[in-house]
Order: sequence, then structure tokens, then C-alpha cells
Amino acid sequence: MKITLFSFGFKHAYPEADTVFDVRFLPNPYWVDDLRSQSGRQRQVAAYVLDNDQGLRLTEHLQSFLSFYLEGHQKAGREDFVLAVGCTGGRHRSVAVVEFLQKMLADTEFDLNVYHRDIDKE
Repeated sequence: MKITLFSFGFKHAYPEADTVFDVRFLPNPYWVDDLRSQSGRQRQVAAYVLDNDQGLRLTEHLQSFLSFYLEGHQKAGREDFVLAVGCTGGRHRSVAVVEFLQKMLADTEFDLNVYHRDIDKE
């Protein structure tokens, strides 16, 4: 099954996807001067977003849930599946989570396509 993972910003329009995760509850690096200009691809930003109670709980739940969820869709005969992860602007939190998911799914049989729709938007 081909899986497309992408990050987006809610302020730049709601995406078309099979499943959308809203991660606006995670700590927002936008409000940290040293992190604002970076993206969720940078280690410091990803750590700010994911290395805390909420981020660790999210990644733990996503690992078990997505194993079950994607396997179920594959067994049902789906050939393509689109999973979008959104935050306010699409630059920090959603990017960090998509990068985490890409690493998590890298060693699976799924054909992954990953992109960050709004990473360069203001």
C-alpha cells in the first residue's frame, strides 16, 4: 500500500486526506524566539515538540494505533492512503510529527511518500 504522509497548517486551508491528525495541543516552538525561524525538521524543534509528556504520549499512542490502523486498511484492499498532520502554520509541530512517522514507518512494507505542504509559508 502506498502511504502519503504530509504536514500542513490549518491557517492555510484544510487538506484532502483519508485521515487528519490535529497536533495543535503540543508545545508550540513559534513562541520561542530561538526556534521560531526553524522548522520541525531541525532537531531542537522536534525535541521541543516531542520530548515532553504530551509529545511522548502522542508518539507512543501513534505507534500502536497506526500499526493497527494501517494494517487494517491494507487488509481491506486499500492501495493508497493519505494521512495529514496539521498544526496552526504547518512549520513546526506537524512537521516534527510527520518526520517522526516517516522514521517509524521506514522499515515497513509500505511505500511512503512524505512532504510538508506549508513548511515555507508565513
